[in-house]
Parts: sequence; C-alpha cells; structure tokens
Amino acid sequence: MTPKTPRLIATDLDGTIIRSDGTISARTVAAFARAERAGSQVVFVTGRPPGQMAGVVAAFGPHGTAICSNGAFVQDLRTGRVIEEHPIAITELTQAAKLLRELFPGIGLAIEYADELAGDPYYAPDDWDGDVVIQRLADDLLFGRPGHKLLGRHPELSADELLAAARPVLGDLVTVYHSNGKRLIEASAAGVNKASALADLARRRGFVRADVAAFGDMPNDLPMLNWAGTSYGVANAHPDVLSAVDHVIGHHDEDGVSVTLERLFPEGAHAEGDHAV
Repeated sequence: MTPKTPRLIATDLDGTIIRSDGTISARTVAAFARAERAGSQVVFVTGRPPGQMAGVVAAFGPHGTAICSNGAFVQDLRTGRVIEEHPIAITELTQAAKLLRELFPGIGLAIEYADELAGDPYYAPDDWDGDVVIQRLADDLLFGRPGHKLLGRHPELSADELLAAARPVLGDLVTVYHSNGKRLIEASAAGVNKASALADLARRRGFVRADVAAFGDMPNDLPMLNWAGTSYGVANAHPDVLSAVDHVIGHHDEDGVSVTLERLFPEGAHAEGDHAV
C-alpha cells in the first residue's frame, strides 16, 4: 500500500453502501474484498443494532467487526457475539425520556437493545425498525433497565426539527442525533457515538486518525467523518454531511463507495449480482 492508501476503512451501511432497494451490490462486496486483499481492514459502523446485521454478514461473509447502534455495541461478525457495549444508565435514560416528552407532546418512545425493541403505547414503528416485534411496556418496565439507544418518533415533526430542539436540552445528558428515520430522533449514552467507538477500535489495532478513511451519509455519521483522516460523503447525503466531508462521491444507488475503493485499490473486473439485506 502507498502512504496515502487507508489502512482502516470505516463505512456506514444504510444510505451509504446499502442502496434504496435494500441491496448491497456484488460490485461493492468485491471492492471491499479488494481493499482487504491489499492489506486494509474494514469495519462497518452503523446505526443498526446487532440483531439486524444478518443480511450484511450474508453479503460480505462472516468475518470482521461491526460498530452497531451508533457506538453502543461492538460486534464480532464471525460469531455474531457482542464483545463490547455502552448502554444509557437508568437515571439518564429516565430523565432523557421525561425531557423528550416535555419538549414534544405526543412523541412515542422506544428503547433499542442488541436484538430487542421495547416501546410505550405511542411509539409508531416504521420500516426503520425492521421485522422486530415491539414489546409494549409501562414506564416502570420500559425505563427500569439500561438501554442502548433511546428512540423518539413524533407524529409530525421532521428528524431535523426534532434534533435542533432536543440537542440544546439533552446534549449534556445523552448523545442526541438522527439517521434520517422518519420523524425520528435517537440518543446514546453521553460520549458514545460512531467516532468514540471507532477511535477506540483504531487505537487498539495500532492505527492513528490519518490511517482511517470513513464513508457516510447522515448526521449520526458526522462525528466519525470529522474524526477520520479522510472523509467521504455519498451524493445523496444530508446537507450537513456534504458540507463537512473532504470528498463528495457518487450516489449510494450508483455504488459511489465501491467506485472510490476501486480507485484507491485498482485491480480486476466488476462482479455481478446483488445481495439483499
């Protein structure tokens, strides 16, 4: 590898390498395999919980590491086992929920775990929640144990509107962000985000920021993109991402990440066929 070639590639999934139809192209799988053959390491850094990684593993094979739920989990993709977790403590979780309800009357709340989703009676599921069955719980049970991600879905306000109002109020209590779920705001434990988990992983593997290239599309990717030595935003990314990254690349439906990796790691022909996730 040349000195400018990334030694560690960190990529978001949905909206970045997963296309609008829910597939990962064979070209993308081949491009990441090419980077690994050249000596780079790959880590998936996603808002998805560990329980929703099966399709990604099926596409890329059971190897490597994933940072899930925006840094709340680190998962060994060879075994599917969670090897690290950073939940929101009960006190902070309860207080954050109280503040969200005060800020946004009518908001529905849910808590995401590795492979469970629990919610109050008002939380409205969406495609974003996958096929997980929501456990409907009273508040004493819902907030009675630590949770890895707090979710709030509003019947009317957009994710951008929710984030703009919530961040000044909840910013010292939890890490607030959104990943473009419909009318959805999300929160992790204070100090936990994609960048914190990626920085810890890179340090343990002997990498510095300059070794890392990161790809993303949404505001929850911004900490990771700002931390990485080189940052890339796909053309379909949120405006805040497009204004922050070092490079704007092709649309996720046009395999913008794989085109970039092919340029960084040139070899071979394109593969055929797609993988549903």
